[in-house]
Amino acid sequence: MNLFFKIILSPFSVLYGIITFLRNKCYDWGFFHSESFDVPVISVGNLSAGGTGKSPAIEYLIRLLQPDKEHLATLSRGYGRKTKGFFIADNSATATTIGDEPLQFFQKFKNITVSVCEDRVMGIQLLLKNQPSPEVILLDDAYQHRRVKPGLNILLTDFRHLYAHDCVLPSGRLREFRSGAKRADIIVVTKSPAHLSQSEREKIVDSLSSKPGQTVLFSFIRYKEILPVFENSVPFTNSCLKESEALLFSGIADPTPLIEHLKANSKNLHTIRFGDHHQYSQKDIEVISQKFCNIASEKKVIITTEKDFSRLAHKKFLNELSRFPVYYLTVEMDFSETDKKTFDHKILTYVERD
Repeated sequence: MNLFFKIILSPFSVLYGIITFLRNKCYDWGFFHSESFDVPVISVGNLSAGGTGKSPAIEYLIRLLQPDKEHLATLSRGYGRKTKGFFIADNSATATTIGDEPLQFFQKFKNITVSVCEDRVMGIQLLLKNQPSPEVILLDDAYQHRRVKPGLNILLTDFRHLYAHDCVLPSGRLREFRSGAKRADIIVVTKSPAHLSQSEREKIVDSLSSKPGQTVLFSFIRYKEILPVFENSVPFTNSCLKESEALLFSGIADPTPLIEHLKANSKNLHTIRFGDHHQYSQKDIEVISQKFCNIASEKKVIITTEKDFSRLAHKKFLNELSRFPVYYLTVEMDFSETDKKTFDHKILTYVERD
């Protein structure tokens, strides 16, 4: 957004920020009630409107906790679903019924309970009545959901879009004033370069103005396997990608790191960008098909994200793409060795203590 529009919208940002500030104060002062639970509840969220890497963070926590916790549950709002109320994912679940991110969790982790509910208090209460009841509950995108008081609050901020350099909606991307970061126990700077100098780290930590007791850590994206969308596809590796022209289509909040990765690791990259949580239509598939056909190279491939794959998996019009080599790229959140030890220790200590 250019400076002119930021100035025009700034009064609305101030008003929006004041409203959210007063709401938070009502919780801080006890005018509004926050519900605590006996089971360990870990919240993962952000101050900004999407794009900080919440899904990889939830998946990291699942992988960390699964070996010791047999009964683990995730609870999301289920953004983009067409249903209301509380649902536990089963084999009939689609992005329409539970949302794309919960569907992604369900498809990847078969031994956890994946649930959605716009009312997180009710969602937790119903999860605890479920048998077997969860030993740990992971709240996805719940930083502003003050009706629940999590035992551990993890705040994510994107390396390229730090909340310290942003302002409140609509002139910026923040859902509340930067002061809301004080509620976090752990602040994770996501999508950082894998190798970040100590001076760069210190500069960012200073800009975030963390309070005593808060831990600031840095994570990065680790790109993993390239998997086929269609079962009859031939295997496709990173070495194959280097020899191919790639067409990336994505409907995620910030595809910039992925675009940079594919530009560096493919012969040439073409892109089609849709809005975050985009619900694909027949027309979209036709646009993708046409652009792919227009690529002259004999060695070419269509790449999408795991989240987009979740949204497309049950669409009947996918037949249009089945004649092409279509793959999705899996990603994971990771830390340097030192930050990983710190993060893992804090999570495991909290869960065991609780």
